[in-house]
Amino acid sequence: MTPARRVLIAGAAGNFVEWYEFGVYGCFATVLAEGFFTPARGTGPAGAGPLLATYASFAVAFFLRPAGALLFGRLGDRVGRRPTLILVVGLMTLATTLIGLLPTRATAGAAAPWLLTLLRALQGLSAGGEFGGAVALMTEQAPPGRRGRHGAWQSFTVALGLLAGAGTATLLAVLLPPQALTAWGWRIPFLLALPLGLTALTLRTTLPEPPTPAPAPSPVSAPVSAPALAVGPGPASDPAPASCGGAGEMAGGAGSHSAERSLGRGVGAALGAGDAPLPGGPGGPGGSGRRAQHVGAAPAHGTGRGGGPGPGLGRARGSGTGPGPAPGPGPAPGRGLGSGAGAGAVGGPGGAVVTVRAVFLGVGRIMGWSAAGYTFLVVLPSYLQATLGASLREALAATALANLGFAASILPAGILSDRVGRRPVMLGGALTVTLLALPLLHLLQDPAAPAPAKAAAVCGAGAAVGLLAGPGPAMLAEMFPARVRCTGLGVAYALANAVFSGCAGLVVTALTAATGDTDVPAYYAAGACALSALALAGLRGDDHRRALR
Repeated sequence: MTPARRVLIAGAAGNFVEWYEFGVYGCFATVLAEGFFTPARGTGPAGAGPLLATYASFAVAFFLRPAGALLFGRLGDRVGRRPTLILVVGLMTLATTLIGLLPTRATAGAAAPWLLTLLRALQGLSAGGEFGGAVALMTEQAPPGRRGRHGAWQSFTVALGLLAGAGTATLLAVLLPPQALTAWGWRIPFLLALPLGLTALTLRTTLPEPPTPAPAPSPVSAPVSAPALAVGPGPASDPAPASCGGAGEMAGGAGSHSAERSLGRGVGAALGAGDAPLPGGPGGPGGSGRRAQHVGAAPAHGTGRGGGPGPGLGRARGSGTGPGPAPGPGPAPGRGLGSGAGAGAVGGPGGAVVTVRAVFLGVGRIMGWSAAGYTFLVVLPSYLQATLGASLREALAATALANLGFAASILPAGILSDRVGRRPVMLGGALTVTLLALPLLHLLQDPAAPAPAKAAAVCGAGAAVGLLAGPGPAMLAEMFPARVRCTGLGVAYALANAVFSGCAGLVVTALTAATGDTDVPAYYAAGACALSALALAGLRGDDHRRALR
């Protein structure tokens, strides 16, 4: 087995365990509401009160994801991808197994919902570190021209996990009478997470740590492979470190030590962007202070040495065989710019701002994926039962079909994005959900609609989300340089999931109960995808052909 394939399997295994549990929790939301949360006054077990409380504990896990992404992302960027991924899958497995052993409200009283929420919080913290580390590992080790395919495996195992969770829940609903399912049958899927998690843990512990990014060749030994934006006063000659993707990331007077100084104040500092030059050192008084950003695999222009009497923004040009002049606009102060639309971060005081901007742009680009994915793939069974009066078996079958459509489209979408680019594939998915969410939901609401048509509707909804999820991981990985990739893409993904996925059940259930409008799920998914399409329109068309920074 090739090293890239071993990385792919080890990275995907943890994602499967994480999303298997999330799928199980969503499918058994109504059962957990009855067992752990006291019904609201005047309502029965199927009322909105306990279901809202169940989704609130569901949302807690999502709101802790950004904290987990920051914590484990920085660990992954500093210590390594492998130990971080081992830690997060261990925590996830432990929390999921303990949920299967929890006493219900009938046994533990008021402590039961608090214990459930505490374990959900632990799951959210560990899950926050899973995506960033796994996607960074899988895309950095991908062969040239296959980042979309390898990143899509992350989303594909998400689909497999959700499908396995929905399939397990459906099988139990078919095999067990309702009383047994409510009393003890719901515990089985959570306890199954133990052997699944141990398998993922074994795969990751036997995986060797991928090599750390090596510095780019010096200008004497090899030509520079990308243009450099020179920022700051005076000359600088430190080479830019190459990312795992094989392209130069960023460089400056701080050289390889810049990543160690990247933790400063605020969110930007936590993301590891924008190292302020230190007095007396490189970039300080008497130092060089210039940073260069290598953008993808563009033609070589820079020699890595700039000149000029004062601060300025210059583009170094030369053959790449020695130092040369760096023409620029002269003494006018300048700032480094991220490559592409919000891509990456550069050094200097403004680097943190660029990285934070990239994080929020990433949130905008995947908010449709997050909102529509959870609406169609996780919230659907509870909506069908509570709003349309479907049985548990019918609702779980619909969810399984939606996840089948989702899984079937992810890998083709990722492969296609390696050929035509991330932008057209993801834009197509966002616009499809925007235009078809309401008609598809009306088809499900129509009692006269034939069952095959309803099955096709839920499959189609899942497939549309797959167009977003396939290229999504690679798109996020391409937005950040190697030294902040785990943190940057992990935080962007965690924020999008916290706001638009974790709140999906709360928003849909609360608004449907408050307004009586059964079209709320379609409005929610379509609105988020419409906004996401606007952010996706700014993607650069050739990012899939550029080397990672």
